[in-house]
Amino acid sequence: MHIIVAGLSHKTAPVEIREKVTFPEQILSDALHILTGYPSINEAVILSTCNRMEIYVIAGDVDKGKDDLTQFVSSYHGIIRDKLEKYLYFREGKNAILHLFRVTSSLDSMVLGEAQIQGQVKNAYDAAFEAEATSTILNRLFRHALLAGKRVRTETEIGESAVSVSYAAVELAKKVFETLDGRTAMLIGAGEMIELTATHLVANGVNKVIVTNRTFERAEILAAKYSGTAVPFSDFVDHMVHADIVISSTGAPHYIVGKDHITKVMHKRKNKPIFFIDIAVPRDIDPEVANLYNVFAYDIDDLDSVVQTNLEERKKAAQIAEGVVEAEVANFSSWLASLEVTPTIAILRRQAEEIRIKELEKHLRKLPNLSDSDINTLNALTSAIINKILHKPIVKMKECANRKDGYLYVESLRYLFDIEDGNGQEDEESETETAASFIANPEFHQANR
Repeated sequence: MHIIVAGLSHKTAPVEIREKVTFPEQILSDALHILTGYPSINEAVILSTCNRMEIYVIAGDVDKGKDDLTQFVSSYHGIIRDKLEKYLYFREGKNAILHLFRVTSSLDSMVLGEAQIQGQVKNAYDAAFEAEATSTILNRLFRHALLAGKRVRTETEIGESAVSVSYAAVELAKKVFETLDGRTAMLIGAGEMIELTATHLVANGVNKVIVTNRTFERAEILAAKYSGTAVPFSDFVDHMVHADIVISSTGAPHYIVGKDHITKVMHKRKNKPIFFIDIAVPRDIDPEVANLYNVFAYDIDDLDSVVQTNLEERKKAAQIAEGVVEAEVANFSSWLASLEVTPTIAILRRQAEEIRIKELEKHLRKLPNLSDSDINTLNALTSAIINKILHKPIVKMKECANRKDGYLYVESLRYLFDIEDGNGQEDEESETETAASFIANPEFHQANR
């Protein structure tokens, strides 16, 4: 019974490789069915995002498990095995557990502290659970990982500060307006960065979008995406009076918005605050506009400065998060160790012995006239009964230990006998040999006289 993760990510493989090994939602069930059909693989979860593809499995043998995982990815996606192996990484045992917990807590993400990964891990686990590809260990592992991720987000500030240019712009806009609900944004240009910034603004409350672009058709396409309005590039300054937030990113070699333009706009707006985000290089907006009353203007360097400051704050939070993760890994590892046959048998024997001694002691107090020989006989008799009752379950448990699904029997036994997590040392002597009992010593005999 071994936990193994095999994968590749933005750290180990270029995008042209990552895009060849993705597992879209519609093929996950089929892929999991094929994967768990390998003799060495007992449980499996496939995590597939734009930045990583990782497969978590429970395998009966580490080497065979790794070999089957490599073969599965190679065969399923039609990639030459030798080429694939250059990019794959493996983790096993406690390192695999730690890796999943760090991934779920966004400590291994391209953007430290990003919020999407926890939902992606949950979706991956849900898909595997519905496909009946998980059982005792991965069910507990992934639920515990999600708990660890939740603790990191609630007990640290790892996700509090904006660490992308587009989202930093939104955070600055919130400082100007407190809330973006009901605000209007104007987009000057139609590039990827301006579109991403607009998406964040709309997600945070902006409800009206005005779009202008030198190519009017492109402005219409982008405006339709936000149910907005496209306006001719030649007239955009006239429409700016209706905008609370202006995002500009064109390829113009000079300023397209000057101080004189904004002076007129602010007069028509009766000096209501306006917020400019100039993402263009060279800049589109004359920085002198920031000297006007209630005009707030930021360029790409301003946004980068905010991002770098926030990244440092997230790194500080990450140090605290690592401690949370390590504690949760220790908790899970303790539970996992309890699934081993030897400590489970030892605990079962100990619990049975404790019951035997307690019951024998209670009844011997009602029989004060028994001789030492009688007490020793009763002690041996009850010990023999306990050993004979436990003999077959213990033998069967040891037989199951090397089976593919052996840990399921251990888990069932622990549940039926209400065995708590803990460590025990199995007595390797004959199963008829009992633990030394204080009942057999002279002090107990004297107490019952």
